[in-house]
Amino acid sequence: MENIPSSQELFDVSSKVAIVTGATGAFGAAAAMGLAKAGAKVMCTGRKAETLEPLVEMITEAGFTAVYEPGDPTSHEDNKRIVAKTVEAFGGVDIVVTAAGYNKPGSIVDQPVEEWETIMDVNVKGTWLMLKEAGKVMIEQGRGGKVIIVSSTRGKLGMVNYTAYSPSKAATDLITKSLGCEWGPHRINVNAIAPTVFRSALTQWMFDDDAFYKNFLRRIPIGRLGEPEDFIGSILFLSSKASDFMTGAILYVDGGYTAG
Repeated sequence: MENIPSSQELFDVSSKVAIVTGATGAFGAAAAMGLAKAGAKVMCTGRKAETLEPLVEMITEAGFTAVYEPGDPTSHEDNKRIVAKTVEAFGGVDIVVTAAGYNKPGSIVDQPVEEWETIMDVNVKGTWLMLKEAGKVMIEQGRGGKVIIVSSTRGKLGMVNYTAYSPSKAATDLITKSLGCEWGPHRINVNAIAPTVFRSALTQWMFDDDAFYKNFLRRIPIGRLGEPEDFIGSILFLSSKASDFMTGAILYVDGGYTAG
């Protein structure tokens, strides 16, 4: 019992270097801010420099450490560059959060093939490419690491007009499980967080549409939809020593949506 660490030791990420993709979105920005406030050095990335810059300014002005490097998540060269810039800035990579994602619902008979391909490219290919490049560094370092893939309850549950998005998240769930097996010997834990609807620019209409909101809440035992800050505790848990014996798991952060 003497060897049981304190809660501070269990959740300490203060010496760690993190890459957060999709930091231009609600999940990614929350993850970047949460990790930085916990003491990690954070590389924020996404397509839009004009969105990344104020996020990094907010983090650094609060006394924490972050930089940014814009890039297209579906570009192999961009992912290589982002990882290289992280190593250049901070000396390595310990944590990777893949929060870059895209969705545009549509019926299978009407949705353009190009739209389906974009959803799959951003959600699946983008995740795979970042982990391919970051994984090379993490394995070579030999000090283990943490990977958190942002999935969705839709990776488990189907929905009307979601024949692109749901399969894309099912795919990232299986990337999580497969890499959990592949990288276990390297002490790299690979887990996913699967949220239900959280407030963001893309989902604000769900909060504003009173009929939709009330109907959706019937499925959520906690009785509300998610806020970005509800996401941070899970990120810190899966980024820290507290989750060292956990890999290949899908953690549902959904207010009980998938419970019944």
